[in-house]
Amino acid sequence: MRFEAITWERLSEAFAARADGLSPAEAGPWPKVAVDGAPAAPTGEFAGRIAQALRVQGRAVLVVSTEGFLRPASLRYEYGKEDPDSYYGGWFDTGALWREVFNPLEPGGSGRVLPDLWDPVTDRATRSPYRSLPGGGVLVLHGPLLLGHWFPFDLSVHLRLSPGALRRRTSEHEQWTLPAFARYENEVEPGNHADAVVRVDDPLRPAWSGWRDG
Repeated sequence: MRFEAITWERLSEAFAARADGLSPAEAGPWPKVAVDGAPAAPTGEFAGRIAQALRVQGRAVLVVSTEGFLRPASLRYEYGKEDPDSYYGGWFDTGALWREVFNPLEPGGSGRVLPDLWDPVTDRATRSPYRSLPGGGVLVLHGPLLLGHWFPFDLSVHLRLSPGALRRRTSEHEQWTLPAFARYENEVEPGNHADAVVRVDDPLRPAWSGWRDG
């Protein structure tokens, strides 16, 4: 895969234009965008940049983080607090994401999305109010391990870190998650499923693959 140097501003504009160009026949009434990457990658920052670029184009946007859809600690830590297999397959409440985020944005859905469900700090429900996304509004979901669950994304980007960069930029107390990301690369191959890949070993100098469909 060849990469071309690009700025974050140009990247966000390119993704916003791509999302804005999706027709209802392609994406339904609410286009859904994924920003996939490890916590060491700037998924939240890039999701925010895409959202801002879309708002400039007059589109309503809702940014959602998978951090708000962690499962309760009693389930996440069933096999210990540092089990990479649990992190890979059991930390995020994919059922709640389907129920509270994706299903309301299907054709005929209500458009009422729950922006978060669980606070990992207090280990309690957030009790956040539902947000109504008008027709034509865009969902931007960001977080790790997003492309292995058959979520109905209409546009996706994978923020890639080399193994060395991922190790260096992952905090010491989260190093135990690294085998989960190695497994993700081997089993899911996110770079082969995302519409574009952005290399972020140097967060100040991103490079991207261009669109997968050419």
